[in-house]
Amino acid sequence: MQLSEDKSEKQPSQPQNQSGQSGKKWRPRLIIIIIILLVAAGCWWLVQNTKAGGGKSRTPNVLAVVATVGHKDIPVYLNGLGTIQAYNTVTVHSQVDGQLMQVLFHEGQDVRKGEVLAKIDPRTFQAQYDQAVANKAKDEATLANAELDLKRYESLGDDISQQTVDTQRATVKQLAATVKADQAAIDNTHAELTYTTITSPIDGRTGIRQVDIGNLVHASDANGIVVITQLDPIYVLFSLPQQNIQAINDQLNNQDKLTVVATAADGTTPVAEGELDFVDNQIDQTTGTVKLKAVFPNDKHELWPGGFINVRLLLNTVKDAIFVPTVSIQRGPSGTYVYVAKVDDTVEMRPVQTSVSEGLDTVITNGLKEGERVVTDGMEKLQDGAHINISGEKSAGNGNANGEAQPADEKKHRHRNSEQ
Repeated sequence: MQLSEDKSEKQPSQPQNQSGQSGKKWRPRLIIIIIILLVAAGCWWLVQNTKAGGGKSRTPNVLAVVATVGHKDIPVYLNGLGTIQAYNTVTVHSQVDGQLMQVLFHEGQDVRKGEVLAKIDPRTFQAQYDQAVANKAKDEATLANAELDLKRYESLGDDISQQTVDTQRATVKQLAATVKADQAAIDNTHAELTYTTITSPIDGRTGIRQVDIGNLVHASDANGIVVITQLDPIYVLFSLPQQNIQAINDQLNNQDKLTVVATAADGTTPVAEGELDFVDNQIDQTTGTVKLKAVFPNDKHELWPGGFINVRLLLNTVKDAIFVPTVSIQRGPSGTYVYVAKVDDTVEMRPVQTSVSEGLDTVITNGLKEGERVVTDGMEKLQDGAHINISGEKSAGNGNANGEAQPADEKKHRHRNSEQ
């Protein structure tokens, strides 16, 4: 009886254990169901948010600057570094020895050909000239008397010996030669006398005076009196790689002259424009370059002898070229490409073929059309099909002084910023 009672007391506890075990089995399943519901709710929220945003993801669009593909004639230049040389340089020397009596120029003065620069004491040379003139007058008188004697002898006929006539005739010729020598002496002394007045042999500008008044000057002096340089026109000597020689020669055969532009330190601002004057007849083997010389009109003295100047030789002009800013061109394993901005503000990575580059622009031979837009800033964050916010837009080859894009329409810009 006791055993039966114990069994009857234990039996009610069995349903409790079974329910506890079943509850433990359902807990993981419940957690999984809750997680699934949360994930589904999150997906639904993202879908609804995307729809509310006009189909755009919440990932911020890339800020980009674009430029419009342009169309114009593109000049092709060859760039080099040149040295400015005077068209003519003359060291003015005295051609006779003597004391410097006058200096009639100022240092740095512009002088004309034939203008008097200085004078040397002429008294010694004047005396020599006067002596030569006197000797000629004396010999001319002797010659005149000899000619009269010859005429008398010839008129006597047989009354005088032939030897006397021949001797007198020889004396006349001798005196005539003496008179010619006297004239040569006069010319020589006159030249020396004129050398005492020193004149400028060219048009140009004087440099530093090398000798002061009162000093003795000699024809053998190394430094001379002053150096004169001709500044207008003026030369620029520069070098280009030997690979360009054939193209330069071809252009010279097609046209008489090639334009050369001297630019400022920035390499783009023109200072003066001239013409190619000379191409050296051999290549420098140590540098692999050839020397060229251009002549420039220099009436405003923009170019100064001895200075360095950037030089651009206009080789030819590409007509009706399609071009983009050089900064828009990217390079990858498959070649060059650009990011083209579409009307829906997405970008397309498009391969292009390029030609020459000039300044900030590069000629495109294949891959783009005029009027399309390419990204010029922000490319490092782009990929094919990415969305962009255009923060600035310009035409190819244009921009402000710093090469930056001009701001886009202010209202459109504020709208795009609010979307971010």
